[in-house]
Amino acid sequence: MSVDAGDTDSLAVLLSKDADVLIARWVALTSAPLRGKVSEAELTRECRELFDTLVAAVSTGSRDFQDPAFVEVRAALEELSRNRARLGFTPSETVVGVFALKRAMLETSGQRTGDTGLREVIEFTLLLDTLGLWTFECYARAREEVIAQQAEQLLELTTPVVRLWDGVLAVPLVGTLDSARTQVVMEKLLEALVETGAEQAIVDITGVLAVDTQVAQHLLKTVMAARLMGAECTISGIRPQIAQTIVELGIEFGDITTKASLADALLYAMRRSGVDVVRKRAQVG
Repeated sequence: MSVDAGDTDSLAVLLSKDADVLIARWVALTSAPLRGKVSEAELTRECRELFDTLVAAVSTGSRDFQDPAFVEVRAALEELSRNRARLGFTPSETVVGVFALKRAMLETSGQRTGDTGLREVIEFTLLLDTLGLWTFECYARAREEVIAQQAEQLLELTTPVVRLWDGVLAVPLVGTLDSARTQVVMEKLLEALVETGAEQAIVDITGVLAVDTQVAQHLLKTVMAARLMGAECTISGIRPQIAQTIVELGIEFGDITTKASLADALLYAMRRSGVDVVRKRAQVG
């Protein structure tokens, strides 16, 4: 948003008059909605830094927020928005700092007569509206980045590769299996196969909520990727209701070995690795 400026520095002069009083009122109005989430000292520092950059920008005579004169103002608001987003502040708690300056300005200018004209007040309120919108946009982008990072971290946490036995790895899956998660599963499994040299891998779907055609395709891709690395892959955890669903959908796993439980899959993998498991007989006293 652009507002033409008549007098080059009339608004800057107006802002500079009684700046300490204006900033103090601005801090007070901003602090109330935050309910102690930010200390008064920290708020005062943030407000004063933003105030100084704002005065410097309007001193050039420009009221266009996209003008190069406002580059430091945009940077300060973007940094503030990112910090608020990372700390879990709401959009209202983030933008209130900008709009509180408008109220502080109106209150302090209303206490003086002859210090300001209607034109300067309108210019300033329009400019602050633009600053508020910019702050909200920066907050929204920062929040999306935080959510994306958290989702990626969650995928990493919910997709562990476990070494069950020498040469035998397992990937226990819980929840919903989609394309993004399948990619993570394949990457982590292939990395583990390279690191350990394992020749047997188990994909356990005991915790997968449902198996449909799409999930089956994801599983097949994971198995094929493991085979390309020289490892035989077994799918375990196929419960009766899931087995029934697979049959009804006509899903074919081809020559892929499937087992009802992780224990059965582990026993199968160990035997294929040349390990024979026998049950020890109880000693009779």
